[in-house]
Amino acid sequence: EEFKTLKNQGNDFVKKGKYEEAVNKYSECMKLNTEECTIYTNRALCYLKLYKYEEAKQDCDHVLQIEDSNIKAFYRRALAYKGLQVRKKNMAGI
Repeated sequence: EEFKTLKNQGNDFVKKGKYEEAVNKYSECMKLNTEECTIYTNRALCYLKLYKYEEAKQDCDHVLQIEDSNIKAFYRRALAYKGLQVRKKNMAGI
């Protein structure tokens, strides 16, 4: 029950564009249930919005270990890789 409340609060923060707050709520959810893949893909989305690509990739990797055909995890991990590549190019150009 508490898990559902925290997840809903996290989702509400995402809708408002408050990604840091959403990350905190999803992280609290994970303390209650580490097997719920949705929480990880949701948190990965927030990390992408915050340009935290490495963290997003780790969340997606975790989901894919549990559910190897999770489309959201594959997609968001691809976005994380893309973000990391762009960052690497920008660093090289400095």
